[in-house]
Amino acid sequence: MREGELLALTAADIDLIVKQIDINKTYQHLHGEDIITTPKTRKSKRKVPIPDFLCQELQEYMDSRYMLAPNERLFPITKSFLSHEMERGCKKTGVKRIRIHDIRHSHASLLMIKLNISMLFIEISL
Repeated sequence: MREGELLALTAADIDLIVKQIDINKTYQHLHGEDIITTPKTRKSKRKVPIPDFLCQELQEYMDSRYMLAPNERLFPITKSFLSHEMERGCKKTGVKRIRIHDIRHSHASLLMIKLNISMLFIEISL
């Protein structure tokens, strides 16, 4: 998912029984205000299946948030803070700088490999 979609997530968007996340909004911090809007495109509204380990991690995280309301943002931080933490982690571990969005592309590539989907097929289809 995109950074803004991640930062807009609420507990109400996560169904731990069906094991999926409902991506239906995005977050921006503009002129000192938190803004929640519809996603980038119409196709951006989607339900993403999540594995058991992530369900468990999310449940533990939500349980750790004191009096978390169903429509309260799960990750009350900004994109800038997220990027700063990613850079800090890269420096600390000696990993080449990587943007948060790059992880989205890496995930898509690894998923295609796992599902044995050819990039050539994708390019021809477009």
